[in-house]
Amino acid sequence: EENREFVKELHEKLMELGCKLDIKSARSGYVVSYSFEKKSVFNYVFRKKGMIARIYGTHVDQYSEILDTMPDEMVQAVLAAPPCKRMIDPDSCNPKCSMGYDFWMKGEHCQKRRSSAFMFLVCPQHNPYIRTLLLREVEARQNLSS
Repeated sequence: EENREFVKELHEKLMELGCKLDIKSARSGYVVSYSFEKKSVFNYVFRKKGMIARIYGTHVDQYSEILDTMPDEMVQAVLAAPPCKRMIDPDSCNPKCSMGYDFWMKGEHCQKRRSSAFMFLVCPQHNPYIRTLLLREVEARQNLSS
């Protein structure tokens, strides 16, 4: 309930920016996905601890300064995410695997897995940062497509 307005406003903004919505049933409930030009940009996934926002930050290097403004809890979530095996050793991962993200955060070089690099609990403290990261990602994708 506390996130209802955030989810509604973010949905409206993503639709306005040209994203497409897809809702699928999953093991742990539903997965609500947004894509831009047929590539995933954002998901809501549901876990025991609550609703999680997963941002596919393909262009994070274009807005990495935002990462340094996030609260410690969000920073720790990124730093704790598993490394991208393919970036560390290209032979250790399937060649069809989508490579992860290479970026700097709080002075630390990160090479994180695509599926878990930017997963944040949706809550009032995190919502402004989730919104900013996501909208900057969509903006970066729009700039490439124009």
